[in-house]
Amino acid sequence: MNGNTKGEGEFTLRVATDLSSFTDDEWNRLRGASRDDPEGGYNPFISLAFLRTLEETGCATRRTGWMAQHLRLESPDGQLIGAVPCYVKSHSQGEYVFDYGWADAFERAGGNYYPKLQISVPFTPVTGPRLLVDRAVDPASGRAALVAGVKALTERLGVSSAHVTFAEKADVSALDDAGFLLRTDQQFHFFNEGYSAYDDFLASLASRKRKALKKERREAVADGITIDRLTGKALTERAWDDFFSFYMDTGSRKWGRPYLNRKFFSLIGERMADDILLVMARRDGRYIAGAINFIGSDRLFGRNWGCIEDHPFLHFEVCYHQAIEFAIERGLKVVEAGAQGQHKLARGYMPVTTTSAHYIPHAGFRNAVADYLDRERREVARTGEMLGRHGPFRKGDAAVNEPESSKTD
Repeated sequence: MNGNTKGEGEFTLRVATDLSSFTDDEWNRLRGASRDDPEGGYNPFISLAFLRTLEETGCATRRTGWMAQHLRLESPDGQLIGAVPCYVKSHSQGEYVFDYGWADAFERAGGNYYPKLQISVPFTPVTGPRLLVDRAVDPASGRAALVAGVKALTERLGVSSAHVTFAEKADVSALDDAGFLLRTDQQFHFFNEGYSAYDDFLASLASRKRKALKKERREAVADGITIDRLTGKALTERAWDDFFSFYMDTGSRKWGRPYLNRKFFSLIGERMADDILLVMARRDGRYIAGAINFIGSDRLFGRNWGCIEDHPFLHFEVCYHQAIEFAIERGLKVVEAGAQGQHKLARGYMPVTTTSAHYIPHAGFRNAVADYLDRERREVARTGEMLGRHGPFRKGDAAVNEPESSKTD
C-alpha cells in the first residue's frame, strides 16, 4: 500500500501481521513507547514488550478474534517513521468502548458490522498514543499520513468501520480533521496536587470525607490483613501464581472468560518488572487478593483486580488507596483507575473525559451514528460537570484536571 500526503514527499505504508516485523530499536524511537524517550510521556501499554507479549502468549491473536494488521509507515529508504497497532476484530469484546448497539442496528438493516478494524491496546482502557510517530519526524505530518493509512486499510479490507479507542488529544485532532466521528466517555483519575505524603492528600478532603476514608482503610485490614507492594525482582512466579488465581476467580464471575492467560503474567513480569506494581493482601500467611498496576513516566495505571476471600472495603484499599499512596511516594502526577466506577469519586478520583474516533464509510450508517454521538457527548459532558461538583475535596482545594486525552506534544 503506497501513498503520499501533501508536503511530505513519498512514503510507503505496509501491513504487518505480527509485531515481529518491528525491531526494538525502531519501535523505541516512536513517541511515548520507551522509558528512554527524552521527551518523556512513556506509556507502558504501547511499549513493544507489552503489545508483543499479548500476541506471543495467544491473548490477542486471530484465534481470540484479534487478527493483527499493524501499519508501518516507512521512508523512501525503508526506515520506520510511524506505526499504528491495528486488529481486525470479529467481535467487540475487550475494548471498553461499547458498540454492541451499533452492531445490532447495522445488522438488522442488512449490513455486516463484523469484521471491523480496531486501533487500540487489547483489553486496556487506557488513553495513550495510537498514531505512533518517530521522534525525528514532524508529528503533525506523520499523524496525517497514518490516518490516511487507517482509512485506506479500512477500504482495502472491506470492513464496516475503523475504531480508534482511548486516543490522546493530538491523535484525536488528526482523526477529527480526517472526518472520523468522535465519541466521549468518562473515567475517574486521581491527580497528585504536589502532595508530599498521603496525609497531605487526606488534609485536602472535606472533614466528613476524610474521616470516612480513614475508617474505610482501618476496616479493610481489620481481619489481620497486611498489604505488600511487589515490583521488580519481588515479582516471583509464586506471586504470579497467587495473583492469577485471584484474576481467574473474579474475572470468571464478572464476565465469564478472563482475557489474559497465566503465560502472559510470567512473560510480562520478566520483560517489564520495573514497570509493574503488584499490590497484594495477605491473611493468615497467604495472599488472598491483589491488583496489578503499570508504572508510566508520570502516572500509575490500575488494571486488573481479583480475590479469593471477601472482606469489607478490601477492594478499595488494594485498588485505590494503595495506588494513591504509591503515586505520592513516587512523585507520580496521576493515577488512572480503569474504566467506569462512580464509587471512585468518594476516594479522591475525579471525572475526566476519554475520547475515541470512528470511521464509518457507509453514509446512512454514519449519519445515524453521528446523530447518536452528538447527543451522547452532551450527556457525558453534563454528567461530568455534575460529578465534578460532588468530589470529596474541601471547596476550592481541588479542581477537575485535564485528562490524558488532552495531552499535547
